[in-house]
Amino acid sequence: MGKDRVCYFYDEKIGSFYYGPYHPMKPHRVCMTHHLILSYDLCKHMEMYRPTLATEHMMRQYHSAEYISFMKNVNVDTFHENTSLLQQFNMGDDCPIFDKLYEYCAIYSGASIHAAQRLNHGLCHTAINWAGGLHHAKKGGASGFCYVNDIVLAILELMKYHARVLYIDIDIHHGDGVEEAFYHTDRCMTVSFHKYGQFFPGTGDLTDVGVREGQYYSVNAPLKTGI
Repeated sequence: MGKDRVCYFYDEKIGSFYYGPYHPMKPHRVCMTHHLILSYDLCKHMEMYRPTLATEHMMRQYHSAEYISFMKNVNVDTFHENTSLLQQFNMGDDCPIFDKLYEYCAIYSGASIHAAQRLNHGLCHTAINWAGGLHHAKKGGASGFCYVNDIVLAILELMKYHARVLYIDIDIHHGDGVEEAFYHTDRCMTVSFHKYGQFFPGTGDLTDVGVREGQYYSVNAPLKTGI
């Protein structure tokens, strides 16, 4: 396998999902990024794939069955009637219920899982999924615009072939969902560089280093504003 072999995953449906007016999360940006890739002819240097949709079974490799079932069956017209479940799964202003939410999750999660599979089989050196990276989602609920944690699912896929995985997060927010998923194990080292102090999600202190077998396998670099 040559070092330049890059796999790029994209589904044209991703831009049709809409969190709602005034919401800062806009999947349409993924489409804009895709058009930049085409305009600069970067596609000539990559293998392009339409991702396979993640199944309910795949999502349940990490997430609770109750949570995934809720997202699969929730009705955008009637969800207001069950406020207890909305609270349980942390659905609200940050993580709204919108049309075809489950399909959205299946697309971006499927892309990350598909990417991990190709890496496992030595079919590429680098795998890209601009729609993924929803690192705040928890095992039993949504958080910070994130519903299904595709990163955790991809890491679990990588672990089928690799003894250990290094995860590096350079988003301005702490990668709390991924850290939480692997906080007790030494099979995945999570490293997060993030803004810290009166800033969402408020986690990722220097002293958060993991527990039990995972002690010192969680590494945090909390940064002040401007760094």
